[in-house]
Amino acid sequence: MTTVWHPGKLLSTSSAYWQGCTLQAGVRLRVFSELAAGPCSAELLAEKIDCEPRSTGLLLDALSAMGLLLKQAEEYQNSPETQRFLVESSPAYMGHIILHHHHLVDGWAQLDSVVQSGEPLARRSYGAESERESFIMGMYNLSMQVAPEIASQVDLGGRKLLLDLGGGPGTHAIHFCMNNPGLRATIFDRPTTEPFARQTVSRFELAERIDFAGGDFKTDPIPDGPYDVAWLSHVLHSNTLDECYRIIEKCVAAMNSGGVILIHDFILQDTKDGPEFPALFSLNMLLAGNGGRSYSQQEIFDMLASAGVGQLQRHPFRAKNDSSIISGSVD
Repeated sequence: MTTVWHPGKLLSTSSAYWQGCTLQAGVRLRVFSELAAGPCSAELLAEKIDCEPRSTGLLLDALSAMGLLLKQAEEYQNSPETQRFLVESSPAYMGHIILHHHHLVDGWAQLDSVVQSGEPLARRSYGAESERESFIMGMYNLSMQVAPEIASQVDLGGRKLLLDLGGGPGTHAIHFCMNNPGLRATIFDRPTTEPFARQTVSRFELAERIDFAGGDFKTDPIPDGPYDVAWLSHVLHSNTLDECYRIIEKCVAAMNSGGVILIHDFILQDTKDGPEFPALFSLNMLLAGNGGRSYSQQEIFDMLASAGVGQLQRHPFRAKNDSSIISGSVD
């Protein structure tokens, strides 16, 4: 469907970051977590979150106007949705990915300069540990929205060992194992992600079936194996085209004949001018400066075919953010 651009839509798109930054400020200042216990005035909340009272009131009114808070008289409280998704103690907490988006704002504000130079520019640092946690657990936030659905739709019946490449906290490995009682998995990712992965796996009581191997899959050999399944979720877009070819070749070399390789990513149509989110995500990778981008279906087919993978097909799964799955069989 063609978008009709008019002045109102242009202005709402241009100012959309106002809403995003307001939500991010609420999460970063722990507004929703502090309101989890019940209604509170702006003055009392300002004291709890160590902020200036007047500016706190302006933030709370804006969050109320967005429907994230409910205001009655001079007190504010969480909506049912924010109580579920934005309170830190909630199992459905989405704050980590929202904080990750907050960490990206400085880069996006410099997009014009990055397009001019082709090189990433310096941006504000929020601390390596804070940024690592928000990214890894943000990936957990996102994966928890789609992993149960994917695991129920992707048939891994009879498979014994799964490689979760770059699996971070292991969300997909967890749900694949939950749906396939005979399946074991190895998460292969950087050592810094191991504490998050083991904590998540333990939470689902799957430590005996899901292991973690630390390393850099670009340079280190893939451990254990051979694998019946290789799952690459949001791996390709962080790598150059040449690196993607090498990563897939390395995975295939660690697999049994007849094994299945599954690529889950933001996949562009072959003309590369849609869908919208994968196209925008390529700009996010430009700002990251890692040489990655979203790849088209044909590009991914070519990567897999070059590694000797056949029976290539697009799985019917589609997420709300246009992530999807391509599968193939190892000869």
